[in-house]
Amino acid sequence: MPPIVTLVPSIDTDNRAYRWNRTNYSKRRRKFDIWSFFITFLNGSWIDGKKWSYVGGYTEAKQAARRRKQAIWIRDTFLELGPTFIKLGQLFSTRADLFPVEYVEELSKLQDRVPAFGYAQVEEIVERDLGKTIPELFASFEPLPLAAASLGQVHLAKLHTGEAVVVKVQRPGLQKLFTIDLEILRGIAKYFQNHPKWGQGGRDWLGIYDECCRILWEETDYISEGQNADTFRRNFRSQAWVMVPRVYWRYSSTRTLTLEYLPGIKISHYEGLEAAGLDRQEIARQSATAYLQQLLTDGFFHADPHPGNVAIDPKTGALIFYDFGMMGRIAPGTKEKLMDTLLAIASRNADRVVSGLVGLGAVAADADTDPIRRSIQYLLDNFLDKPIEAQSISQITDDLYDIAYGQPFRFPATFTFVMRAFSTIEGVGKGLDPDFNFMAAAQPFAFQIMNTNGNSTPDANTFLAEIGRQAAQVGTSALGLPRRLEDTIDKLERGDIRVRVRSSETDRYLRRLAAVQQNTNLAILVATFTLSATMLFVNQYTIAAGVVGALALVALVTWFRQVRKLDRQDRMS
Repeated sequence: MPPIVTLVPSIDTDNRAYRWNRTNYSKRRRKFDIWSFFITFLNGSWIDGKKWSYVGGYTEAKQAARRRKQAIWIRDTFLELGPTFIKLGQLFSTRADLFPVEYVEELSKLQDRVPAFGYAQVEEIVERDLGKTIPELFASFEPLPLAAASLGQVHLAKLHTGEAVVVKVQRPGLQKLFTIDLEILRGIAKYFQNHPKWGQGGRDWLGIYDECCRILWEETDYISEGQNADTFRRNFRSQAWVMVPRVYWRYSSTRTLTLEYLPGIKISHYEGLEAAGLDRQEIARQSATAYLQQLLTDGFFHADPHPGNVAIDPKTGALIFYDFGMMGRIAPGTKEKLMDTLLAIASRNADRVVSGLVGLGAVAADADTDPIRRSIQYLLDNFLDKPIEAQSISQITDDLYDIAYGQPFRFPATFTFVMRAFSTIEGVGKGLDPDFNFMAAAQPFAFQIMNTNGNSTPDANTFLAEIGRQAAQVGTSALGLPRRLEDTIDKLERGDIRVRVRSSETDRYLRRLAAVQQNTNLAILVATFTLSATMLFVNQYTIAAGVVGALALVALVTWFRQVRKLDRQDRMS
């Protein structure tokens, strides 16, 4: 009999006492712990960016090794700081447009395994939320949890009607902890917004903060998670090879969620699948098909399909999905914009790709797109030389993120969730079947979207339909042109239109020239004050010499800060 796993990872056996693992939290202590982490992080980043700090000389390999070491420290510290930061790290692991690749890779390894909380607390939460005691609600209830995570833990139980269920109970005091932590993090987001290094490139840290808040609060609402599970199950109701746990709403609340117990073999437990006599190649194909249906057909997808959230039924080989707290939605119109971008990629048109990314919200509309266009053209010229069957979604994602970091990209959460899920599914697929290729599996879906006749292979009608669609768009634009011209003329008459001409290179050189001139003036001032103080001291005007010497010191400190600022601007340009 193959080993059977449950819907979440096993309980952490690390019995360390985390300060956050309690009902009452000290706001002052949390502020100290969180700000201490960020100050240490900023200091470490500043030192790592200085070439003089490298023993034996600076190299890019040494800097990458330091970033890796710091990334491991960040991952471990996030676990120490608790649920808010564990979830924050998981979200940041999708943001390669914001952080170096070393940070992204290490944060993606962040394991959401923490000590369980006591059964007495479980009883208190269930009774308070459901209005009855556990014996009144359940025929049996295992006091030891099947698994424990940062937001809650799962207990095996049985209803009085005989159904086997799992009861997900939220960690006590979690919402209070989130409230304290998010208030502190808002201050840190404001600091980053104005930081000369981390705030460059038009990064909207306050917008990122708001997005993280929305996702975190959604995960604390088990009613929302239950509704997500119901929607997901309805979308796959015609596919017998997909199973989704049923929600028992009578036994659920915002902090307690009761689900049908569907045990299975973990999708990455390859030996267990072999022992059950299941076809690993078919499982790989079905996992890709299921996700592509979520994304391209339903527009509602599982945003965290890691191996712990997907299992295989040992009898039928059906996919079993768990944990619906983090879901993604494709907004109306986004699929068409995505299709336009994909067509631009296929035609190797970097200008259209950039326009598509602007339409998708991945690039700011007012950003300097010249360096982005050059980078995208380089990417198109390289990876499109290979046949689609030889391409790797992980490699394409890595190349895209290499381009994105340091450029004015602002990948929406939906986009990054999709790319991370693609990479995860490709990795699991290759583990199941070494010959598996996600890009090849996605081909039929791409043809289906492109082909308005619904055929499985592209034909001449596909391209005629595309031309017709673009012609319709041109016609719509033409019909709306007189109104847009009239609106523009009205704005000109009111003086509401401003014409802005900007030369980025000229502005940068002028700013640098002004900074150099200011440094020269300060250097002259330091020399003058120093010489004057020396002459006064020699002539025994001690007090006057001290005053002038103090002025020389102030001027010297100011000059040093300006030199640092100029050096930073040179590295950023």
